[in-house]
Amino acid sequence: MTQYIIRRLLYSLPLLMGVNILTFVLFFVVNSPDDMARMQLGQKHVTEQAIANWKQQHGYDVPLLWNSDAQGEKKLINTIFYQKSVGLFLFRFGVSDSGRNIGADIKERAWPSLAVALPTLMIGLLVNICFALMMVLFRSTYLEHAGIVLCVILMSISSLFYIIGGQFFIGKVLRLVPISGYDDGMAAIKFLILPVLIGVFSGIGSGARWYRTLFLEEVEKDYVRTARAKGLSETQTLFRHVLPNAMIPILTGVVVVLPLLFMGSLIMESFFSIPGLGSYTIDAINSQDFAIVRAMVFLGSVLYVIGLLLTDISYTLVDPRVRLS
Repeated sequence: MTQYIIRRLLYSLPLLMGVNILTFVLFFVVNSPDDMARMQLGQKHVTEQAIANWKQQHGYDVPLLWNSDAQGEKKLINTIFYQKSVGLFLFRFGVSDSGRNIGADIKERAWPSLAVALPTLMIGLLVNICFALMMVLFRSTYLEHAGIVLCVILMSISSLFYIIGGQFFIGKVLRLVPISGYDDGMAAIKFLILPVLIGVFSGIGSGARWYRTLFLEEVEKDYVRTARAKGLSETQTLFRHVLPNAMIPILTGVVVVLPLLFMGSLIMESFFSIPGLGSYTIDAINSQDFAIVRAMVFLGSVLYVIGLLLTDISYTLVDPRVRLS
């Protein structure tokens, strides 16, 4: 198992290097520092001196890959690639174009994102699995057909409808919870109820329908027929045999999502004014803060690779064949 994990770790390094190089090309070759200066200054006729001053203030006044005017190792160190891209591997995100510490902002905003995303994932997973098991338990009946129709209806409606409708009906008409905002500590719970509720409800259609498909594949297998022949009830068969054996594909979807919870939800956080990483990214895009956008792109790639690694590790826990490979 240790060798298996080490191999997966080694596979992830070239992937991260490729993402970093691609990000560098997109932000500094396709979109040059001069272009960034013109967009940031927001003027149609920007003087060369103003562009040069902006580049010097933000550390974009050095060559991209090779500094021929420097001496020794500074030929590589005094470059945009080393100062802006290599440090990302050590999670040194640097300073934003507006002068803020990006690393400190990420640490501060990761917790509100987790406070919304983690309960949404856990509650949604429980609700979707229970709903899917109920449809499988009453398969080939009107209850299953009604459940499928309900899932199709729910997954056909845009998430924006749930957000705006929930804010209007629950927040404004019923006045049960605040429409938007955030607070520290336990006081944040009242602001989290509505986005978590909407996040769970909007995901029931696609989630329950997918889990139902997984359970139906297991129900038709020989070991399930053997369990029924031994006298187990349909409920016992579902929970003792079908559910554990369907955990491998379920883990694939869940574990990959776990690291991405830190990134937050762009739409949800923006509509509910939650100061998480999702709204942080949206604000950076609106203000054309390229340093923050670049850092968030790389961080998202790292978290996705970690999710794939966690998926591989989870396979070793539920599938003995992987441990022996």
